[in-house]
Amino acid sequence: MSEDDEDQSPPSDLRSQPPPCSPNKSRNCISSSSSSQTFPDHVLENVLENVLQFLDSRCDRNAASLVCKLWWKVEALTRSEVFIGNCYALSPARLTQRFKRVRSLLLKGKPRFADFNLMPPDWGANFAPWVSTMAKAYPWLEKVDLKRMFVTDDDLALLAESFPGFKELVLVCCEGFGTSGIAVVANKCRKLKVLDLIESEVTDDEVDWISCFPEDVTSLESLAFDCVEAPINFKALEGLVARSPLLRKLRLNRFVSLEEVHRLLLGAPQLTSLGTGSFSQTHQSEQEPDYAAAFRACKSVVCLSGFRELMPEYLPAILPVCANLTSLNFSYANISPDMFKPIIHNCHKLQVFWALDSICDEGLQAVAATCKELRELRIFPFDPREDSEGPVSELGLQAISEGCRKLESVLYFCQRMTNAALVAISQNCPELTVFRLCIMGRHRPDHVTGKAMDEGFGAIVKNCKKLTRLAVSGLLTDQAFRYMGEYGKLIRTLSVAFAGDSDMALRHVLEGCPKLQKLEIRDSPFGDVALRSGMHRYYNMRFVWMSACSLSMGCCKDVARAMPNLVVEVIGSDDDDENREYVETLYMYRSLDGPRKDAPQFVTIL
Repeated sequence: MSEDDEDQSPPSDLRSQPPPCSPNKSRNCISSSSSSQTFPDHVLENVLENVLQFLDSRCDRNAASLVCKLWWKVEALTRSEVFIGNCYALSPARLTQRFKRVRSLLLKGKPRFADFNLMPPDWGANFAPWVSTMAKAYPWLEKVDLKRMFVTDDDLALLAESFPGFKELVLVCCEGFGTSGIAVVANKCRKLKVLDLIESEVTDDEVDWISCFPEDVTSLESLAFDCVEAPINFKALEGLVARSPLLRKLRLNRFVSLEEVHRLLLGAPQLTSLGTGSFSQTHQSEQEPDYAAAFRACKSVVCLSGFRELMPEYLPAILPVCANLTSLNFSYANISPDMFKPIIHNCHKLQVFWALDSICDEGLQAVAATCKELRELRIFPFDPREDSEGPVSELGLQAISEGCRKLESVLYFCQRMTNAALVAISQNCPELTVFRLCIMGRHRPDHVTGKAMDEGFGAIVKNCKKLTRLAVSGLLTDQAFRYMGEYGKLIRTLSVAFAGDSDMALRHVLEGCPKLQKLEIRDSPFGDVALRSGMHRYYNMRFVWMSACSLSMGCCKDVARAMPNLVVEVIGSDDDDENREYVETLYMYRSLDGPRKDAPQFVTIL
């Protein structure tokens, strides 16, 4: 049931029936007839319930539920938080039948490749059946966290009306709703603590949703609306911040000017996380506010983001808070190295850093020289075209590896890379758990030697023994995948684009990576033989996505027939021929309740 990102157990953690008790497990569960007479079942349940309430980890709870029937039953009764990594892996009814006391739900919808426009609109992942079912079963629900789901204003209205104690709503990369739905949540959820809209598509219904919050003191601790592309009522926002003494996180959209940020900071010195919105002035005034003084007053700020529509002359205003920052996000700011370096040289405590590649290799070298505590680095392209001249390269990545030895997670977009740089980061940063390298442009080799990038990625999987997530790109032969199968024993998520020579590449991975849960492949030469080579694995995986490969419809049908508990979706376009020979996109996932009922016309479920 709980498809946990960290869960290492087989798919039996999703089973709808309790596991049978073996003789040994019966002794451990005290379930033999003689023991039951001494300790009645309700006594054992009470004791076990008091123990299991201290288990917070989903992985630990999944393992506990597999011990025996009694543990399965009690674990379900004591679980208040449920994570579902695929909204089609089970039905809402199955959720409510097993877990009776859920207060928090984290639910994921579309696969990640939907972020790259590889999935047609209206594919599904509707929140409606989930909220309608939970409204009847969980009137005490307090938290909903959705990712890549289709959420309507009606869904939000039902949520707001059905859960009187509702406290937290987080919508990440969601769509389908507008400011009208947000207004209902703000108005009716009187105990709301968290309202975070993150990278979601929010329709502007011209509704003043900020004014819909309660007029008295609120419980708000976090408010993020930087993705909302609509003007807001600043006077109402200023009043909301003033009557929210518990507010710690505030992320503003680009319609909030720097002057307005200044006014908000003066009224909320308790903030720890700030998204600045626009970092420019809307009009010139005779006496310019002292922006640096406003930041200086916010002594608790440790996370800083925003900087949209940046005017560089105002950037030094953040210098007073730089010494305490642990997270800095410049991913929306086109900042040159000269603008950037005076800032980063003051950020010695930084652990998370996101930026555009406009900071260049020079800027990354400054990060390496200063940020010795860095754990996560993400560099995004300012110009994502394949033929653009990327300002970051292997020089910046190698500098980071030499200066930031505690690095654990990397996402790096660039135009050129070398095997030597990848070998260096694998040796200098052995604690890496996530490594995603996106070499823009197809089949690009080591730009110095002209060789494939096999040895570089081979070094990553060989030397970074804690690696769980890997994204590969550039010119890669089957040899790179052989390295992954040989050394990538903890890899759970693998993303592949424009890589490999033959079916053998994918076979190396499917046969050699025992922990693999999520496999994403696009524009690679893998066909029927490769797909069939993983049939022993698919029931243990969350999903497999393959687009623009070389799969035949016949092979996909064979897999569907051989694995009845696996949902095999063939995704095309509305005008696709049903008798087409080759498959445009294949999406396979395990499900306890069989194929979904809301598949659109362009989806064929085999």
